[in-house]
Amino acid sequence: MPIQHSTPTRNRLRDGYVAAFPAGSLLQIRSGAPAGVANVAGGTLLAEITLPTTPFTSGTGQVALNGTWQDGSANATGNAGHYRLVNGTDIEEGTVTGTGGGGDMTLDNVSIAAAQVVTVTGWTRAMPGA
Repeated sequence: MPIQHSTPTRNRLRDGYVAAFPAGSLLQIRSGAPAGVANVAGGTLLAEITLPTTPFTSGTGQVALNGTWQDGSANATGNAGHYRLVNGTDIEEGTVTGTGGGGDMTLDNVSIAAAQVVTVTGWTRAMPGA
């Protein structure tokens, strides 16, 4: 049987996640594959989004993006391959695809041109052990 957590435990994990990545954390959209959270960020920084005042909505044992996460002017040109969410030493990395592509995060367009608007269209984190 896989590991399971009760709803209160999953909600405490969720609350810890929200505390680790509050408003003001940086979401970096990068080219290529993730380098690993213990390593220097990989790929080219294509866009960077500062998380808004209330970045997440919370459900039972999960969080999802709240409102619009958007960079009004991309930093560089390239194809988005992964994201890196950073708040000090708290780091998460995951894959990026276009909307409906099944990545850990989805964007309106993974082919990014410098100065273009970049919008996150999907992002949800379910805490383990459901």
